[in-house]
Amino acid sequence: MPFSLKLEKRLEESKIIAFLVPLGSLLLALVFGAILLQSVGADPLRTYSAMIEGAFGTPVQWTQGDFYALTETLVKATPLMICGLAVSIAFRMLFWNIGAEGQLVMGGFAAGAVALWLPGMAPWLPHWAFLPLMALAGIVAGAAWGILPGLLKAYVKVNEIITTLMLNYIAILWLQYLYYGPWKDPKGFGFPGTAQFEPFTWLPRLIGRVHWGLVFALLAAIFIWLILSRTRWGYEIRLIGENPVAARYAGINIGRNIVLVMFLSGGLAGLAGMAEVAGISHRLQHGLAVGYGFTAIIVAWLAKLNPWGVVVVAFLLAALLVGGDQIQITMGLPAAMASVLQGAILFFMLGGNILTRYRVRIVRSLPAECTQEG
Repeated sequence: MPFSLKLEKRLEESKIIAFLVPLGSLLLALVFGAILLQSVGADPLRTYSAMIEGAFGTPVQWTQGDFYALTETLVKATPLMICGLAVSIAFRMLFWNIGAEGQLVMGGFAAGAVALWLPGMAPWLPHWAFLPLMALAGIVAGAAWGILPGLLKAYVKVNEIITTLMLNYIAILWLQYLYYGPWKDPKGFGFPGTAQFEPFTWLPRLIGRVHWGLVFALLAAIFIWLILSRTRWGYEIRLIGENPVAARYAGINIGRNIVLVMFLSGGLAGLAGMAEVAGISHRLQHGLAVGYGFTAIIVAWLAKLNPWGVVVVAFLLAALLVGGDQIQITMGLPAAMASVLQGAILFFMLGGNILTRYRVRIVRSLPAECTQEG
């Protein structure tokens, strides 16, 4: 008897399913990755061990006080956490902010402008004032880059996916124009990039290269959680995302909420840009726009838009990225293999996420003769 498969939305998500499906997805991804590794002559167990050691280090290294691998994972996790929180609050009200990459870049640009030019323009400012001003500039620039598509969506009904995506490229090209052109360091021996910032504009470091941007990320998670779970505004955001028609009948101003949420979303992404230039590169150069804003979209969905889930998923995804880089060095595998392994894990995890929200139902169809007789 012929049959077809149909996806049916679950009335409520089972906690057991929510736990087992991601676990099963991860195992399937590892099996798939093992088959790929075996096909190129690599030992899957050795490769996976190298990825784990590259991302977290080993107990022997920890006892010797060597936390380099773990700190590098935290460094990469920091912008993913902040950008993941940025896009997750926009996604909560079904505003598809695909522009966190550009908002991060604009935040880095504004913070860099303060670090490069303000010391000469305002030499009377105390050194401690520069980091707060850089953070404020980064937040405002990122928020401005987010508000623009918010206004277009709220009052002109322009599709936000297109506007946020296109604004990414404008921001990236603008930054490249600056550090290849007018802001290029004249003492940089021809390398593209601005002059190095003054040391008093650098974010303090906690351990290794881990800087105060990690603290910003954790504070941002607390802030977003409090807004969504403890405030009326958070209730309005959730209601608009779940049922915009009901929200409109309840008297909620949807346009105003879109603008406010995009101010917060863009501002957070801009803060991530400030943390990157002030905490890691200490200059504007190639390497700020490396895809954190796009990867944050995956982080947000894997975390199911939960602020604490974003923190955990960003850390695990950063470990995957750092571990993938490590196997190129220690195992001699091509760079593409690391990307394939990362993509396989993300593919299976995202695919499994569908099964937590939908159940697969087998629909048996009667033969045509029986249908005609009926």
